[in-house]
Amino acid sequence: MTTPPSPFGEDDGEEYERHEQPRNPGNGTARIPGPRGAADDLDLARPGYAPSAEGPLDPDGPEDLDSLDALDALDDAEYAQFTRYPEVTVFRAAPASAEPEPEPVPAAPPPTHAVLKSLLGAWALAACSAEETQAVEDHLTECARCAEEALRLRDAVGLLRPEESLDLKPLLRSRVLEDCLGKRPARIPVPVWASPYDTETARLDALLRDFGDSEWHTPVRLKWFEEERRQTRRTTVAGVIGHLLAVDGLVAAALGLDDPLGPEASADTPAERTERFWEGSPYPTTRRVREPWRDQGHTLVRTVSFAGLGVAELDVDYGGFALPLGDAFLERAFECWVHAVDIAEAVDYPYGPPSAPHLNRMIDLAARLLPAALAGRRRAGLAAPARGLVAAGAPGRTLHLEIEGAGGGGWDIALDSPAAKPSPDHTVARIALDGVEFCQLAAGHISPEDAAVGQNGDREAIRDVLFAAASLSRM
Repeated sequence: MTTPPSPFGEDDGEEYERHEQPRNPGNGTARIPGPRGAADDLDLARPGYAPSAEGPLDPDGPEDLDSLDALDALDDAEYAQFTRYPEVTVFRAAPASAEPEPEPVPAAPPPTHAVLKSLLGAWALAACSAEETQAVEDHLTECARCAEEALRLRDAVGLLRPEESLDLKPLLRSRVLEDCLGKRPARIPVPVWASPYDTETARLDALLRDFGDSEWHTPVRLKWFEEERRQTRRTTVAGVIGHLLAVDGLVAAALGLDDPLGPEASADTPAERTERFWEGSPYPTTRRVREPWRDQGHTLVRTVSFAGLGVAELDVDYGGFALPLGDAFLERAFECWVHAVDIAEAVDYPYGPPSAPHLNRMIDLAARLLPAALAGRRRAGLAAPARGLVAAGAPGRTLHLEIEGAGGGGWDIALDSPAAKPSPDHTVARIALDGVEFCQLAAGHISPEDAAVGQNGDREAIRDVLFAAASLSRM
């Protein structure tokens, strides 16, 4: 049997035997090596451990660990250090070749004045890119002529494309109805003097449609002016609708319709009818009161629409006074709007005023009632006596009432007698009021002292007219 040649040569058998067998660094005798650690157990952060393919593990160790003579020259401690992990071979990656940095792109030259001026139209239409917009706006801070041109272009764009609110316009409903009626007129049209009542009851019904049981029992405080001060009465949303139902019954009785309170209540005043309804109504003051109130409103509008023109002169008895049916419908529309505002404020919901044409009719009714209200307060000793008596139809002292805003206009109020003829030549005082604020004054929601009034002339006449306007209100 032939012995294979030694890798160390013929004379190196002893050297091979010495390095083939592990030895004990203490006494030089062979020993069984201990278990080898895993590669993950390497403590790469310990001092002196700097693996490198180009040098020793320890900066103070031998320069060439591949040499067997260098290993023999180590003492026991150094030998144990450098042979603790004989199975690990550490390689050092060659440094990546540095890529050449790209040459910087030269900055574009700034746009010229001519280019920026040509962009003004696109800038006004918001059609420029972000860079172009910034360049144009920077230029506008430096060039006055371009800034003026940009301002003119932006104003022109506003005329071409006006900004519109997302809210529905107040007159949208009336325009849609007018357009529909223009294409196909109603066979039986609603009278003009009944249109405000039809509209305001529909608006209030739309507010009530989504109310739950809790909203119907929300407290509401009714307000009116009486005995030179404001009066209040606490009720609920359902109680307010019952109040409207009871007073609308006066108009129903005048048209020959069924009175919701019965025939025995036809001679009562509006306040007495309301109390009668609240105390013993066949309709409980809950959400169930909405249906009879709405049905009665529809019946009133339908009845006067079929009745013809002459019905507008029919008198409606309010207990202490009477109004023509046309004025009674305006008065009911006014009260429906006023109490709708009371309900909306109680449930914290916005509610706008009537349309300008309807508001103008309501203000006109109040202005026409002022001379009679002033005469009644004078008879009760609550107003200054007349300065001079004039014959019926003769011109007398006049106060000019100017109502501003939507539904506004001008009215001349006779001061000395309801039968006197107001005349601009005999004007002794002037009052200016906002339309909605004048309606709040006539409804008793604000006192005459709190009304923001522009006034000029006879202070006594102004005070008497303001208090007369507040006395038009009632529960």
